Amino acid sequence: MNTRRKTRPVFVRGVPIGGENPVIIQSMTNTSTEDVQGTLEQIENLRTAGCSIVRISVPSPKAARAFGEIRTRTDMPLVADIHFSHSLAIAAIEAGADKIRINPGNIGSEEKVKAVVDAAKRAGVPIRIGVNSGSLQKELLAKYGHPCAEALVESAIGYVDQLESYGFDSIVLSIKASSVPVTIDACRLLAEKTDYPQHIGITESGTARSGSIRSAVGLGTLLADGIGDTIRVSLAGDPVDEIYVAKEILKSLGLAQGPTVIACPTCGRTNIDVAGLAREVEERVSSIQKTITIAVMGCVVNGPGEAREADVGIAGGMGRGQIFVKGKPVATVPEDRLIDALMEQVQKLI
Repeated sequence: MNTRRKTRPVFVRGVPIGGENPVIIQSMTNTSTEDVQGTLEQIENLRTAGCSIVRISVPSPKAARAFGEIRTRTDMPLVADIHFSHSLAIAAIEAGADKIRINPGNIGSEEKVKAVVDAAKRAGVPIRIGVNSGSLQKELLAKYGHPCAEALVESAIGYVDQLESYGFDSIVLSIKASSVPVTIDACRLLAEKTDYPQHIGITESGTARSGSIRSAVGLGTLLADGIGDTIRVSLAGDPVDEIYVAKEILKSLGLAQGPTVIACPTCGRTNIDVAGLAREVEERVSSIQKTITIAVMGCVVNGPGEAREADVGIAGGMGRGQIFVKGKPVATVPEDRLIDALMEQVQKLI
C-alpha cells in the first residue's frame, strides 16, 4: 500500500481531518431532523458503533431550530447538510454546526455564497465542498458531455478558487459518483491538483449487500493509493451498518485498530454452525479497540493450521471444539462453551 497522501489538516470540533491523522469515519442520520429525540438516539448509536462525525440534514427553518437543540444535547461533532438555501446554512452555523456541507453551485448568487463563507469564517468552522455526478453545472455537462472525472474535478477546483477568493481555506473536498470507476478516477485526479483533505465515498452505493461491496472496492482502492482522510459508506438502511463496513475497510488496509474475525467458508467436514459462531464472536468483540485476529474454523483437521496467523481461534468438531492460540491447541471444550472459552483467551491477550 502506498504512503498516505499528505494534506493540510482541518478540525471539526477538535476532530482532525487530514494531515497525518487517522482516517475518520463519518455517517449521516436518516431520521427527521425535527424528531430531536430520535435523531439524538441515532447519533448515540452511531457513536457506539465507532462513528466520529455525524452529518444532519437541515432542509427547513424548523429543522435548523431542531439542529440547534440537538447541538446542545450531544458533544458529537455535527455537520449541517445544506442544499439551495444560504439562509439555512447561516442559521445552522449560528446554531452551532461544527462544519457545513454545501455545493456552492446550488446555494445561489455569489453574494449568497460569500455570506455563508463569511459566517463560517466568523464561527471558525470549516466547509465541505460536495460535488456529486448528479449536480454538475450545466456548462460542464455541455463541455464534457457526461459526468466524467474531469468534469467533477473542474467543478470542485472552481469552487475552491471561489472560496479562496473570499479569504477562506478551511476546506474539505468531496467528489462522488455512483460509478465506482468514475469516483476513483476523479479522486485520484483531484489529489494531483490540491492538498486539501478529501472525504471519500461512493454516492448512492446501494443496499447493505451491494453497497458494501461497491464501497469496499472504491474506497479500498483509493485508500490503498493513500487517498482519503475521512470516509462514509453510503448504504440504504440503518446508518449504523455503514460504520461496521467502514471499520472493516480500514482494518483490512491496516488503517484502523480493532479486532478482525476471520472464518472458514465451511466444507463437508463441518459439524458446527461456523457462520452463527462467527457472527456471535463479532458481536462479543465489537467494543474491543486492540488489533487482534480471531479465527472461527469449521473443523479440527485443518482449522488451527490454516488459521496459524490468527492470534486466537476456535476449531469445531462433533459436539466439541478446540481453542487454539497462534495455531497451537490449548483446550478442548464442549460446543456450548466454545465462545466463552474463546473470549477468556481473547481477554488474556488484550
